[in-house]
Amino acid sequence: MKTKISIIGCGWLGLPLAKYLIEEGFDIKGSTTSHLKLDHLKSSNIDPYVIRLSETKIEGDVDRFLLNSKIVIINIPPGLRKNPNKNHVNEIRHLITHIEAQHIKYVLYISSTSVYKNEVSMPNITEENLPNAVSNNGKQLITIEQMLQNNPNFETTILRFSGLLDAKRHPGQMLSGKMDLKNGDAPINLIHKDDCIKIISELIKGNIWNAVFNASNPFHPSKKSYYTQYCKANHLPLPHFNTSLKNEGKLIDSSKLVQLLNYSFETAL
Repeated sequence: MKTKISIIGCGWLGLPLAKYLIEEGFDIKGSTTSHLKLDHLKSSNIDPYVIRLSETKIEGDVDRFLLNSKIVIINIPPGLRKNPNKNHVNEIRHLITHIEAQHIKYVLYISSTSVYKNEVSMPNITEENLPNAVSNNGKQLITIEQMLQNNPNFETTILRFSGLLDAKRHPGQMLSGKMDLKNGDAPINLIHKDDCIKIISELIKGNIWNAVFNASNPFHPSKKSYYTQYCKANHLPLPHFNTSLKNEGKLIDSSKLVQLLNYSFETAL
């Protein structure tokens, strides 16, 4: 019997993750919020479901989506840019109730290094550093992490990714031509989607639970130098950083993950 995994959120990261895990021998159920994407998921050998989370309820047959799965991967961002007043914590709280009801053994929660605030001292951040975000987004992620970790009904691993990118989606494209940007001397903290997928797979195959990991490429030049070079190389208008402002940042250290998995970041930024 193949191990069955339910992936909540088969979008930009979740869909290629599902395809990769199928190649690795897992049986994958995947959720989307759009009926239009069901056929695409099905054509990739994913058992597809339309599941929509809200603050008051979950729409869709979430219990059947979770039925017989050993592992659940929660891969849904808070979505607070579009809806700043949303209570994402309540959305996940409803989901946890169903995870408990279906006796799921393991949860992998895709979180973010935004749980750590930027500081003038630009500290080196390991998993020993306590999450201290001051943003609404970061504070909600911290609450969700704690809810999952403190739940005795399943084992949880928290995976905190830095800024995600791939060949088609890169933060340099969004910063191109922008004026008066802050924190030009702060280090970048980025990770390629391909590395995210491989790391998730390695954690699952290694049966690594009840753990917390930062995941960021070890390449940390300054934002000013990195994004300027990126825009030059791609013939884009250069970003302009305000050098008179005080710089704040952090450097995300992934050595715990690298040592445990003997992992090498393969994809250049």
